[in-house]
Amino acid sequence: MNRRIVTLLAALAPIVVLGMLGTLITVPYVALGPGPTFNTLGEVDGEEVVAIEGAEVDETTGHLNMTTVAVRDDLNVFEAFGLWASGRQGIVPREEVYPPDKSKDEVKQENDADFQQSENSAELAALHFLDKPVMLEIAKVGDDGPSKDVLRQGDRLVSVAGTPVSTVGDVQQAVADTAPETEVPVVVVRDGVETSVPVVLGARPDDGSKGYLGITPEELPDVPFNIDFNLADVGGPSAGLMFALAVIDKLSPGELNGGKFVAGTGTIDSDGDVGPIGGIKYKLIAASEAGAETFLVPAMNCDEARQGAPEGLRLVKVENLDGAVDALEAVGSGADAPRC
Repeated sequence: MNRRIVTLLAALAPIVVLGMLGTLITVPYVALGPGPTFNTLGEVDGEEVVAIEGAEVDETTGHLNMTTVAVRDDLNVFEAFGLWASGRQGIVPREEVYPPDKSKDEVKQENDADFQQSENSAELAALHFLDKPVMLEIAKVGDDGPSKDVLRQGDRLVSVAGTPVSTVGDVQQAVADTAPETEVPVVVVRDGVETSVPVVLGARPDDGSKGYLGITPEELPDVPFNIDFNLADVGGPSAGLMFALAVIDKLSPGELNGGKFVAGTGTIDSDGDVGPIGGIKYKLIAASEAGAETFLVPAMNCDEARQGAPEGLRLVKVENLDGAVDALEAVGSGADAPRC
């Protein structure tokens, strides 16, 4: 063999070995990037994303898209570098997504549970907004709490300390400023009969100066129709806001989005408060590439959203469900909406 060729091969050998290692060795990082978006007013695989049976549903057009973040794992050195260099992906330590003390299956189960909770909260928030009946029941009575042997699981809550209650937040607020050892009346419906039960408040474990009941209240729809959310393989709590808006749009006259393409994200609780989410940068990219003109941003994500917003995508700041509906109506009519 020609001596020059031998010399060249000897010089290239370390590079070839490094290249092979680069494709074989995985790095302790994952890539985050734009994931799929779903129109909550539309269908997926022939099923309505938000299906309502037993009630008259208003016709809707346009989009109210929920957005997701795609996660890529088991990256080799070259894949990680290439994704980072693309500018559309972010590289973060793997433990931020998959904690070392949990398996992938455990993380998925937690994400699925969060998604289920977001569906429940979205339904309740929408029903509250629409003034539809929701009942508040006691899901659990603490074994060692002040309501033990006084209140019962399944009791339907009517009022606490003289204040009517219809949400979990109402119950907490009703005793928030009441000292421990104070007796308060709790009106419940038990076995079909309304009755007042006196409860002596205990001291909250995290703040001994404040009283608490020691119960876990649960809100349940009390309507003659069913709401189903039909999305599989999506996890996390961030679809709550868009689900709630879809329910409202379908159960009220007119179109919230004015027939336009709106996307967004945000957690929601049954009181309608909208909370922050992760991966806003990638959700903005996904929405823009899908065709969105407006993006609903949780107020606490506004600073981050402004830094990574694609050109031409209007960012609308949202703090609660009422504000989101008002903002959509403004967008639909061409008026100003709160901006990030």
